[in-house]
Amino acid sequence: MNCRDHCGACCTAPSITSPLPGMPNGKPAGVRCVQLDDDNRCRVFGKPERPAFCGGLQPAADMCGDSREHAMVWLAELERATAPA
Repeated sequence: MNCRDHCGACCTAPSITSPLPGMPNGKPAGVRCVQLDDDNRCRVFGKPERPAFCGGLQPAADMCGDSREHAMVWLAELERATAPA
């Protein structure tokens, strides 16, 4: 499956705990990554400074659904389910 154009849900909904360019402390859940451009495309895609978490999160039908909104909700629920207690 390929990413949906102009989505960026996977770069907004989940937290990223490792440093990335422009966000040395990572990013909290629900915060738009500074590496997303105006078309919601990753500026560090395929570059060595891209966090391993980002490379490991691959589009899938259950995650992406049929809309960005579905993906945002799915990823937010995943974030809550995996957050430390």
